[in-house]
Amino acid sequence: MNLSPELEAVIGAGPLPRSEVTKKIWEYIKKHDLQNPANKRNILADDKLKAVFGKDEVTMFEMTKIVSGHLK
Repeated sequence: MNLSPELEAVIGAGPLPRSEVTKKIWEYIKKHDLQNPANKRNILADDKLKAVFGKDEVTMFEMTKIVSGHLK
């Protein structure tokens, strides 16, 4: 899959398979401690992820849908 420039800023240059994209996003989230401590299913966006998600916080399920829009 080809990645949008916003997504490449988070996980690096593509193209990558969809499964690898998801894996790298989770690595980024865990490395930067971006899971909401009160509800681990929610991801708190830093500046790079905000460019991908378009908002400050998303659920894991929303994240998958949003990221699909950044893949071709």
